[in-house]
Amino acid sequence: MIRRKIFNDTKTAFKLKSDLELDRAVFLFSMMNRQTLVNAGIFLTNLSLKLHLPIEGLIKKTVFEQFCGGITEEDCKPLTNKMYEKKLHSILDYSVEGKETEEQFDSALNKKLDLIKYAAEREELPFALFKPTGIGRFAIWEKTSERINLSEAEQKEWDRVKERVNTLCQTAYDNNVRLYADAEESWMQTSADELMEEMMRKYNKKKVIIFNTLQCYRWDRMDYLKDLHEKGKAEGFKVGAKIVRGAYMEKENARAKKHGYVTPICENKEATDVNFNSIMSYCLAHLDEIELFIGTHNEVSNYLALQVIEDKNLPLDDDRIWFSQLYGMSDHISYNLAKKGYNAAKLLPFGPVRDVVPYLLRRAQENTSVKGQTGRELSLLREEKRRRKGHPTKHDRKEF
Repeated sequence: MIRRKIFNDTKTAFKLKSDLELDRAVFLFSMMNRQTLVNAGIFLTNLSLKLHLPIEGLIKKTVFEQFCGGITEEDCKPLTNKMYEKKLHSILDYSVEGKETEEQFDSALNKKLDLIKYAAEREELPFALFKPTGIGRFAIWEKTSERINLSEAEQKEWDRVKERVNTLCQTAYDNNVRLYADAEESWMQTSADELMEEMMRKYNKKKVIIFNTLQCYRWDRMDYLKDLHEKGKAEGFKVGAKIVRGAYMEKENARAKKHGYVTPICENKEATDVNFNSIMSYCLAHLDEIELFIGTHNEVSNYLALQVIEDKNLPLDDDRIWFSQLYGMSDHISYNLAKKGYNAAKLLPFGPVRDVVPYLLRRAQENTSVKGQTGRELSLLREEKRRRKGHPTKHDRKEF
């Protein structure tokens, strides 16, 4: 039986944080625990950037250093090395968003290709990733998803998007680096799903190189997974499934209400949790045909996966199962999983400070919208501060 206290070890969780970094984290999560402060901060940050006010230094010393690894991949190297010394892997994410031109998309493609090759040289980097809207306009993904006829120019544009995706997947295959596509809003996701299915069909015949992301707050994702699984069995390819809960709930529900269609989002958090755990269990029951990347900060879901691994008598480091959390969050899960011998990785964003602000603002919004997330982070950070001052902690008082 998996002991239910393995994530309470704050000494292991925050081993790499200095006292100053610990204090900064407490301050930031205290701020993010207040919705009004987050809303005001987002408004003022966007306004300051629009007015070209010199606030990049402040951003860099606060939220950037909490949630990002640096400006370049070389900046990230000392951090990825330190984490790997604790058996924790990294996944580098060049988190520049909101681009719209073909030149920007080609530049993003080249950056992603470089990162795939960079990961191939470093054992602490087991995955690479790309964001579909990072290599093609959202509008073109949306049109193709909604089966809207494309103009001749749009068809050429879509062909270029597909070619970029194939180039990424071919490069990942050639370099033996696993690659996943992030999921986005539902009204552009159908085309991404179809394209990633095509890539799995092409590159996942002998082993799983290509993964697609399933947002499990969508109630249709189990059916999607089962259908993909059946196609894989029938056509001779394996499925790579990265599962997350999802990041666009408010936007999805608002759009469904505005346009008068049934929301694709589960009715509440409890239903989302059930859906996530069911999809995770389905994947774990079919590991010969589905490899699983579990991206969650939810302790219960992580414990359920650990229990399945124990019940099936699988190696703790079974390469078909990976756990991941975002850098700057849920260190109590990531580092303790790594310490125990499971495959664990941190998603490590990087990029120019101004360019990663959209990512950082989304992190702040998500922390306030996930019930209990920020409070749990705060309680663990404060627990570690108490431990360092010599006070007994919950982990010291109880075996785990």
